[in-house]
Amino acid sequence: MTTKIYSKVEPDKILLSMIRFDEIKDVRNDISPDEEFIQASGRILNSDFKVKAHKHKVQMRKASLTQEAWVVIKGKIKAKFYDLDDKVIFETILKAGDCISIFRGGHSLEVLEDKTIFYEFKNGPYNGLEKDKVLIDG
Repeated sequence: MTTKIYSKVEPDKILLSMIRFDEIKDVRNDISPDEEFIQASGRILNSDFKVKAHKHKVQMRKASLTQEAWVVIKGKIKAKFYDLDDKVIFETILKAGDCISIFRGGHSLEVLEDKTIFYEFKNGPYNGLEKDKVLIDG
């Protein structure tokens, strides 16, 4: 079951979606809606599962904002998420195996255990700190 958090400021806009490790099933669970720039899904795979060899077609895609996904491999992270008006809308503790896709709004993280490991994926290109980020008081 994917948890989805929508903006209170603009209720038609999804801010983030998340799946907990223990919620992953043997059917594909799309964490990201199809129209978002970053795509993530979760699924338990058995040894008889195969995907035919393929490649993706060249397509022009235009991204107007940076989106990211986090996967916690080991440890714990406290994450805060901010609505479009920079007010905290959701807080959670992410544990090993959890995956979250962040589509819009702000976020912060605090590592709760030493040697926590996580992967972070973003759409690019990265244009540097000054062009890419706006700090939020919080």
